[in-house]
Amino acid sequence: MKTATLLPSNRYSDRELSWLAFNNRVLDLAKDDGRVPLLERARFCAIFSSNLDEFFSVRVAGLKRRIDTKVAVRTITGKRPSELYDEILELTHQMVNDQQRLMHRVLLPELDTAGIHLLRWQHLSAAEQATMSQFFDTRLYPVLIPLTVDPAHPFPMVSGRSLNIGLLFSDPMTAQQRFARVKVPDIVARFQPLGNGRFVAVEEVIIHHLDRVFAGMRIEAVTLFRVTRNEDLEVEEDDANNLLVALEAELASLRKGRTPVRLEVADTISTELLELLMDEFEVSDKEVFRLAEPLDLSALTDLQALGREDLKYPGFLPKTHPHLARVETSSPADMFAALKRRDVLLQHPYDSFATSVQRFIEQAAADPTVLAIKQTLYRTSADSPIVKALINAATTGKQVLAVIEIKARFDEQANIDFARMLERHGVHVVYGVVGLKTHCKLCLVVRDEGGVLRRYAHIGTGNYNPATARVYEDFGLLSADPEVTEDVARLFNHLSGLSQERGYRRMLVAPESMRTGIIEHIQHEIANKAAGLPARIRIKVNGLVDEAIIDALYQASAAGVPVQLWVRGTCALRAGVPGLSENIQVVSTLGRFLEHSRLYWFEDAGNPTVGIGSADLMHRNLDRRVEVIVMLTDPEKARQIDELFNLAFHPDTVAWHLVDEHWQEVSRDAAGNLLTDLQDHLIETTTKRRYEPGDNTLTLELRPLRTQPQISTT
Repeated sequence: MKTATLLPSNRYSDRELSWLAFNNRVLDLAKDDGRVPLLERARFCAIFSSNLDEFFSVRVAGLKRRIDTKVAVRTITGKRPSELYDEILELTHQMVNDQQRLMHRVLLPELDTAGIHLLRWQHLSAAEQATMSQFFDTRLYPVLIPLTVDPAHPFPMVSGRSLNIGLLFSDPMTAQQRFARVKVPDIVARFQPLGNGRFVAVEEVIIHHLDRVFAGMRIEAVTLFRVTRNEDLEVEEDDANNLLVALEAELASLRKGRTPVRLEVADTISTELLELLMDEFEVSDKEVFRLAEPLDLSALTDLQALGREDLKYPGFLPKTHPHLARVETSSPADMFAALKRRDVLLQHPYDSFATSVQRFIEQAAADPTVLAIKQTLYRTSADSPIVKALINAATTGKQVLAVIEIKARFDEQANIDFARMLERHGVHVVYGVVGLKTHCKLCLVVRDEGGVLRRYAHIGTGNYNPATARVYEDFGLLSADPEVTEDVARLFNHLSGLSQERGYRRMLVAPESMRTGIIEHIQHEIANKAAGLPARIRIKVNGLVDEAIIDALYQASAAGVPVQLWVRGTCALRAGVPGLSENIQVVSTLGRFLEHSRLYWFEDAGNPTVGIGSADLMHRNLDRRVEVIVMLTDPEKARQIDELFNLAFHPDTVAWHLVDEHWQEVSRDAAGNLLTDLQDHLIETTTKRRYEPGDNTLTLELRPLRTQPQISTT
């Protein structure tokens, strides 16, 4: 068997370039007129833009910081940071140009044909212009804040990602030229409705009325621009007496402005305005993106509010899981009775979050026999029914613990706000372990049942957020199994009391045991293969970057173990390379739901070991976060995960396949017919789940595809 020292030095793909390839797959969906409805294609175009915003504000910003501070550590592929930076910018320019062509040559004309018109000011009728002028007078003019640069007023602080109007104007009396910036307010809808499917961007209305804003001045040049800044928080937790206060100070620093990493401008910008902006923001020409209007295409998500169901994915209503449907008609619904009978494995959004996880927490909050509720919260909202349930529980005298991750990127301020709200209502709030993000998804309920305390738990792969649970694909386990609930209780004690807990029976926990535990499972499959026993590895994650695990997977491939990796986003492993990874298949699935679950499946000589959890195979998850993978012991639940992998890797299923470092979309067969969309297939087939009377098992009637995949496991 190959050892890590014998593996080639060029065995990894670059993380950042792999992420760009992922975002390019998102753009592929925006181009796909065969499978994706028009308004959904516009939404994927918007997601492409918002993804790039985050990528530049975090990943590219971090790379630029390394360059500026002359940190010369080479990347995983041996590139110097400056080399990678240039490559990222070159690829991003190509991708953005591709998006621009798609938007202006395809999507806008198709939207026009469908009766949805995004118009420039000059294309409005006289009546529409009059209506928008009145809208400017009553809704826009009072809230605009023009900021002029002169000796008494320095160049204004421009917040990251805001949409701005920049202009040069002069006083006719003195001919003195000045620059001004007007922020496009985000308190009004970006695309203003005119009726009959006609819209005008709010910046168009403001630009046309700049003579009102700068009365008596001569407007000489106008442009739209956006700047992307470094938005990665840097809190030295070991030096912070109060993490909440330290984080708030860091957020205030962000609002004051960080280093710019990208400048987007209208492609009609004058040379004088462009040079002025580049000089003020200290960006180079390669960091400037010249775009056709409208800028900031993430605003295209607003079009989803249109009542054009004919241009969207067909409506879908999540179903109550059949093992919980039996209790749904009882009064009141008794989740605890259901969990005494069996564990329940959920897959959202196909299984309703509201009638499973949310109901579990709400019932616990209202149940007088429940003594305590412990909950982790990573991304949610203050108006969440789960947050309200925790408050209700605390106000009725229950012991309630909320472990809130206030460092969840881009949700920091929201999490601080509702953490304080929970504290005001008597909830015990802690912020996890210093130096680590608490990313695991756990809930524990302690109930007094006739003088005996019994615990119930939920462990999930996704956040306790009812809104995202409708569009994110995730798994969750509801359990009263004493081994599971004891593990969860031990971990909560670690999070709130900082115990040095290590004795978990059914869970792998990062950063203590997850990487080593996964590698041990991989090595066990290698040993089984060598002994002639069934061996196979199947993993589903959002990102695969960790070198130690990648090397273990390469070793498994070299030993002849079939490896199937289902990776939505970044993948630093090179797939199907002779002599390195010829036994490794990698697919990516994108669609109407965000594939978000993390699944771990090991053949284990015919008795599969299967886990679900919160962790991707990345350094941040394995080393700098508290993560959990819980192992499933029920063969039926292992079979459910197995069937899902069979579908994902079926030759009739639409997917992107990784060949070495390049992704290839496979969406049609040799005859040009569309292949099966995995998510559509699951929507159709999970509605057919039923009980087999008398044996408490759950049968899932899967619509057969053309052939069953043949996968050797021995």
